[in-house]
Amino acid sequence: MAHEQSNAAILRSRLLERSATIGIIGLGYVGLPLARNCLVAGFKVIGVDSDPEKIEALTLGRAYIRQESTDLFVAAIAERRFQPTSDFASLANADAILICVPTPLKNEREPDLTHVIDTARSIAAHVCQGQLIVLESTTYPGTTREVVKPILEACARVSGRDFFLAYSPERMDPGRADSEMAKIPKVVGADGKEALELACALYDQLAARTVPVSSLETAEASKLLENVFRAVNVALINEFKIVYSELGIDIWEVIEAAKTKPFGFMPFYPGPGLGGHCIPIDPFYLSWKARQHGVAARLIEVAGEINTDMPEYLVARVASEVKRRFDRGLKDCSALILGLAYKKNTDDTRESPALELIELFEERGTRTDYYDPYLPVIPRVRSYPHLRHRPSIAWSSEAIASYDFVVIATDHDCVDYQALVAHAKLVFDTRNACERSGVAGENVFKV
Repeated sequence: MAHEQSNAAILRSRLLERSATIGIIGLGYVGLPLARNCLVAGFKVIGVDSDPEKIEALTLGRAYIRQESTDLFVAAIAERRFQPTSDFASLANADAILICVPTPLKNEREPDLTHVIDTARSIAAHVCQGQLIVLESTTYPGTTREVVKPILEACARVSGRDFFLAYSPERMDPGRADSEMAKIPKVVGADGKEALELACALYDQLAARTVPVSSLETAEASKLLENVFRAVNVALINEFKIVYSELGIDIWEVIEAAKTKPFGFMPFYPGPGLGGHCIPIDPFYLSWKARQHGVAARLIEVAGEINTDMPEYLVARVASEVKRRFDRGLKDCSALILGLAYKKNTDDTRESPALELIELFEERGTRTDYYDPYLPVIPRVRSYPHLRHRPSIAWSSEAIASYDFVVIATDHDCVDYQALVAHAKLVFDTRNACERSGVAGENVFKV
């Protein structure tokens, strides 16, 4: 009698042949590009999202992420290679399930794993023998083993026998072409040797190469190191900006001079605050985990505080300059926030400091509008539900001139900064966008 193949061997073969079906939970800025990469590689994909608007948009061919064309998804739906759905039961037909759900902070700046826990419970209700399950959401070391694994094993299943568990952090950077998965290495950690081999077999088909590590926790920690490294250095440069501003020194000129050194220096840039799903949040995930083990992550916590406080600092600087120039308080002014996305040339509003700036100015009585060429209305944002559906103004010289001041929060390349400076009464530039565009004026104030 022929030896029966193991679950792992069967799955590995399907992954290497690209005949497997990949389930992806969460079709946002991480999950949707991942679905595209899987389809391009030849896999069938089941995309699951709890937001019915996303499922409807994909089905009808409407783009809800600017960087993602719907043509591939529409074609894949017609070919029955892509199934967008809100039904978790459909995951019973998947060979591998990749979890790409948000991991925000609670009000107390503690990890909020609600989406991860709910997703794990939904998978547990439909998990089938021999599936590979991978968490991609950024989180603290121990989440996959201590939170996800017990939920999946609650129904008398065993990791490494009935299913295979891994962690592989996403490395997306919206708006940046060289951040596509096919161009960058993928770190992979797993619960056991077979799970690691299976996860590598999958990502070998999708990424430039896989980087297997010794444990789930190592893979989780590597993602935090990447993001906290950036957060700490941005905090450093933001603190330099505050200090040098008081000394009358232009931080942007200082950075340009310093980065001419060919070794031992890497340029980071100040701004109105940190945005994106990872960089503003990860320092607090790590410091929370450190406290659970009696360790104080002092530098990381201070960096998180500096970056979090930047919108308040910016508003105070604006108030001071408005008082000096116009002899008025913010409550007697109107403001235009230029750029709503957290980074230029995208429509990504996750944790965008521009949203906080709107709220801070309005709390001080300032009539506040925004302009963003990529965001005609403010989308649903967890922390600012009251701002949803607020429209962008239409760009015109008359509109710009009608505001007492403009704050450049996001430096989109398509903005006409020459026209902005020509017509605005006062411009507060948090990104050095005007100077980089070759535009100068006595009404431009770097903050």
